[in-house]
Amino acid sequence: MQQPTAPELEILKLLWQKHPRSAREIHDSLIEKIHWSYSSTRKTLERMGEKGLVSIEDQGNKKIYNARVEKIAVLAAMTKDLAKRVFELDSPLPVAMFADSHLVKDEELEELERLLNQKSED
Repeated sequence: MQQPTAPELEILKLLWQKHPRSAREIHDSLIEKIHWSYSSTRKTLERMGEKGLVSIEDQGNKKIYNARVEKIAVLAAMTKDLAKRVFELDSPLPVAMFADSHLVKDEELEELERLLNQKSED
């Protein structure tokens, strides 16, 4: 799986909270965080569809988006990548660092821990 860029991750976080969403709903929710035009949001969503990060469904005259990647799998992959590239860590990572996360629910911590402790296929 190709890791999402920072703006793509913001879009995914919205879709993990509530889906499906239209491009307009996504754009309106992110306008304060990502100061770009509506056409930039639509283009980013189109690229995310090409990458396999979101599914795109035509509904009348608008497109509806759903996340195609699982939240915990993406977070684990990104965390492991950061630990390896930046901190040069190869050992298992503590799931405790997510204990106060607003993104990760308590019931998801066990799966996250399993993924963080899984050996990487380099």
